[in-house]
Parts: sequence; C-alpha cells; structure tokens
Amino acid sequence: MATKSHITLALQLVVVALVLSIANGKGLKLGFYKKTCPRAEAIVKSITASKISLAPSLAAPLLRMHFHDCFVRGCDGSVLLNSTKNNQAEKDGPPNLSLRGFQIIDAAKTAVEAACPGVVSCADILALVARDAIQQIKGPAWPVPLGRRDGRVSIASESRTLPPPNANITQLKSLFASKGLNVKDLVVLSGGHTVGTSHCSTISSRLYNFTGKGDTDPSLDSDYVPFLKSKCKPNDRTTLLEMDPGSFRSFDDDYYTMVSKRRGLFQSDAALLDDKKTSAYVKLQAQTHGSTFFSDFKDSMVKMGQIGVLTDKAGEIRKVCTLVN
Repeated sequence: MATKSHITLALQLVVVALVLSIANGKGLKLGFYKKTCPRAEAIVKSITASKISLAPSLAAPLLRMHFHDCFVRGCDGSVLLNSTKNNQAEKDGPPNLSLRGFQIIDAAKTAVEAACPGVVSCADILALVARDAIQQIKGPAWPVPLGRRDGRVSIASESRTLPPPNANITQLKSLFASKGLNVKDLVVLSGGHTVGTSHCSTISSRLYNFTGKGDTDPSLDSDYVPFLKSKCKPNDRTTLLEMDPGSFRSFDDDYYTMVSKRRGLFQSDAALLDDKKTSAYVKLQAQTHGSTFFSDFKDSMVKMGQIGVLTDKAGEIRKVCTLVN
C-alpha cells in the first residue's frame, strides 16, 4: 500500500500540474499579430526555410533551444540574452554551451523588425523558428499561439535545473510535472531526440565508468556498446554522435525503435523503459511505426510552448534578441 507521504506527494504534484495548466499560456492566441504585424509569421517562415535548407543540421539545435528556453523561467526568450559584465546569462550555463542556431533567430528578428519595429517578441520568434525548422526537415507542424513577451532576467546557474541526460525516470517525471507537463508529454517530447547529435562526453560514464568501477551501464544493449566505444574513446570531449543513427537529420519515429532495443543514447532515454506508461508508449510507437507520434508531438509542443509565458504588460518587446532594452 502507498504510504501517506507518497499519497501527499502525488496530490501535491496533481495540484501543481493543475495550477500550471491554468496559468501556462494565458493571453496567447493564434494570429496574435494579424493586425499589428500581419506578415510576421510568413517572414519568420521564409528566413527559417532559407537557413535550414543550407544547414539542415541546425533544426535539432533550434528545437532544443526552444525547449531550454521554456524550461527555465518559461518561454520568455531569456536563453537568447548575452552575458554582461555583471551577469552570466543562461546561454553560458553548462547545459547551454552546446546550443547552436542563434544566428537564425537574429536574422528572423532583424527581418521582422524591418517590417514592424517593436511589435514581435524574441520569445515568439524562437517558438516559430523551432516549429518551422522541424517542419523543414519533414517533421510535424504544430499551431503556435503567440503573444509572448520577452523576459529581462537570464541567469546561468538556473540552466542547471534543465533535465540532465543522466536523469532517472523519477527525476524526469518530477521535472516535467513542475512545468505543468504530464508523463505522456515527457515520453512524447523525448522523441525530439530523433534528430540531432550529442558529444561523446555526454555518455562517457555510461560506456567506461558507470558505477566508478570501469564498467558499462547495464541498461545499454551489450551488442551496441562496441559500436559506441569505437566512436567514443575514453575522455573524448569533441566527437559528435548521432542521436538516432542513420536518420539523425530527418524527423521520424526511429527514436522509439532505438529506445525499445535499449540503444537510446542517454540514460534519460533508457529511463523511459522504467515506467509502465512511458515504456508502453515507446513500445507502441516502435511497433506501429509511430502511428500517433506526430499528432502527439504537436499537442505536447503546444503545451510546452505555453510554459510560464509573459503576456500583456509583463516583460518587454526587445529590439535586439541578445540585449535587454
């Protein structure tokens, strides 16, 4: 039987999720700039398409940038701010040092500012670019309600609250619940790992020193370990690994096949097999060639894009995405 403390914790998480689901996204709507900047979405889409057609590998980092923005202080564009003499910003926090694609956000902002000065936020532009970049590599296109305003605060140390690649399922569920996202959102958004790359340093301990005894993570398929070790030598901090080998540039359902075979790159990927709900979802998508993944991903991205947004008179509309006005 569940103990009182477990029941209390479960109830607290439910209450937090309910409060956040009500608060998240308040004030956002589709077509927000219809009258004030009618071409805004088309301009962002055009800029993104031109950039991603030349560098499709940037689609995954842009999706990750949106995720990292929303999970720290909400979707307020704080991840875009540069550090100053007196403050180290989010983008210089350890989990964000590998983020790429800021130049695409800046290009889209410059083009939108030329059409409608001081109207469209950087937070909205980041949300649109992430969606348009994924669509450009044959991924799903989700609706993006707009009306976010830009935050004025960005603190590097707060980036440490992002879900780490070595998180277990309990930690992941707690982190997602704290943002108003449920267990299904967790396993669906993890599917974003179907695109992109990661450094060998991220999985080094899984391969060479999992428990401090020079061993390998037993949750990894033992037949897959030699392949990973051939790519990543001990102490290799520079080599890039494909998150979804063979199709890391195309958005598809292969991620779930890899995880079901115990070949997910991160411990957080492997952790999805440690919970009944997430494991069932992984196996369903692997067995049905992602029958519901795209539609589920769209739903979860809409929810994620509404985390802790600033609207109405909160925040500001930055003139330049890297600087507070």
